Amino acid sequence: MAFQLPNGSTFNVAAAYDAAVTITAISNANPAVVTAAAHGLSDGDVVLITSGWAKLNGRIARVTDSDTGTFALDGIDTTDTTKYPAGAGAGSVKPVSTWVQVPQITEVNTSGGEQQFATFGFLEEDDDRQIPTTKSPSSMTLTVADDPAQAFVAIVEAADERRAIEAARLNLVNGSSILYSAYLSITSTPTLARNNIMTRAITMSLAGRATRYAS
Repeated sequence: MAFQLPNGSTFNVAAAYDAAVTITAISNANPAVVTAAAHGLSDGDVVLITSGWAKLNGRIARVTDSDTGTFALDGIDTTDTTKYPAGAGAGSVKPVSTWVQVPQITEVNTSGGEQQFATFGFLEEDDDRQIPTTKSPSSMTLTVADDPAQAFVAIVEAADERRAIEAARLNLVNGSSILYSAYLSITSTPTLARNNIMTRAITMSLAGRATRYAS
């Protein structure tokens, strides 16, 4: 049995990216191996993936097993050729070059991700059935102290205007991390409540499944 408190965890968002790297192929493997000439990536780099595979497109992953012309996507399993048709995964990766911390977080709330179901029944049956379909959209809201001098504010406000998928990272106190791909937005004015600090809300609308790495 293992459990932990979130106390001491930190949040980062991507402040800058290097130029996108063209990938000519992704293998059906665990972890998936990417073919990319002169990619210049090193183990531990975090990349935002654009791929012909819908289930991989928009996800964030960490580079591992980097070699000349190839590297692997740590934690990405593409062995299922039904979900990842052979030869159709090419695209690009955009490496995160700089992270900025989002400090002074007072609260984190998550919503969505609930399993949806299709309910049906046959004429001869007395009871309905249900089968799982999709999951509802997921989002995270970070409530932060209103401090315009913090470096992250301009980064998140620019991302809000850009309306593009961004990389974010949660660093847990045990050394593990969770990578998110999300559209970022931030409230334009702080909340005002007597005897409470002024806060703003950053909303992360998740654009792909999170990737979690152990310490």
